[in-house]
Amino acid sequence: MKKYINKLFVLGSLLFLAASCETEGQLTTLATVTFPSAIEASSSTIVLKEDVSDQPALLISWPKVTYPISAPVSYAIQFDLTTDIKGSEAWQKAKRIDAGQDVLSKSFTGAELNKIATDLGLKPDTAGELVIRIESTMDHRVYSNPITITVTPYLKTVVMGEIYMPGSYQGWAVETAATLNEIQLGVYQGYMTLPEGAGPGFKLNKGRNWAQFFGAGDTNADLRNMSDTDFTLPGAGSYQIKVNLNTLKWSSTPYSWGIVGTSQAGGWDNSTPMSYDHQTKTWKITTNLVTGALKFRLNNSWTINYGPADPSTNTINLDNGGAYDIPEAGVYEVTFKIDEVDPVSNGYPATATCTIVKK
Repeated sequence: MKKYINKLFVLGSLLFLAASCETEGQLTTLATVTFPSAIEASSSTIVLKEDVSDQPALLISWPKVTYPISAPVSYAIQFDLTTDIKGSEAWQKAKRIDAGQDVLSKSFTGAELNKIATDLGLKPDTAGELVIRIESTMDHRVYSNPITITVTPYLKTVVMGEIYMPGSYQGWAVETAATLNEIQLGVYQGYMTLPEGAGPGFKLNKGRNWAQFFGAGDTNADLRNMSDTDFTLPGAGSYQIKVNLNTLKWSSTPYSWGIVGTSQAGGWDNSTPMSYDHQTKTWKITTNLVTGALKFRLNNSWTINYGPADPSTNTINLDNGGAYDIPEAGVYEVTFKIDEVDPVSNGYPATATCTIVKK
């Protein structure tokens, strides 16, 4: 009897190993995966200028990488110097930028490319070479063949100016209008919330007076000196406003910090947006919360989020997995304050501050 049991054990072991080998044969790590063709850059020689640095300067595109199984493929772009892509530490100093899942191109503004170039060590007003490759990831990483472009970066000017945005959203009082800060030479950026029921019109003033202002020109996006035609926003909500006095153009982008977590209605999937108080430069919300977790993120996405490293303090940290604990249900006033002077050039700050007060 023992002899038969041993035979069954050996047979079972062989069947298990065979099944394991068959399963492992389906893993993508055992298959050769490559980029089917070369990646492309919109230009091989780029001279960056500060006065148009908010405009697109470079588009990188690449072919789809096909893995043996059907699942999302993540792509990232790496920039490096020609001197740092060989040897045992090749690409270790590269600047890596996530592009996203199943996307086949990414655009960079002049300001973004200038920061990459200068961070890697290219000198302002001097042509230098950047090497670019694409990283593709599913269960393992593969890389494209690199390409080289020539970039001439600029030396960023220290700017301190501001302009103002009086409008229907705050009763046209230029003295209390939202401030747009100069983030690049001649380029201004700020934030505001258009409440439900408020008119969409506004102007752009060089001072807290009506001595000189801009209104709409040939289109809503064009600035015209002393124009009586109001600029208009698309509807209620919070916006990032950007104005370029070099090109006489402006734009609005939906933009809102929000609370996220099990203490608010959307759980971990959907944030509750906050409103921007342009006078105190603080994001605020008064809302019902239940017992659970709470932290902060931008534009209902996990790309930029803040959580407390120490929940006993009001300091919150970029990309920290921590959250505040709401101990009991009730109406709370929550505030969030951040120094986002120029996220494109400087990135988001390491810390922000908040308050959570039960009413």
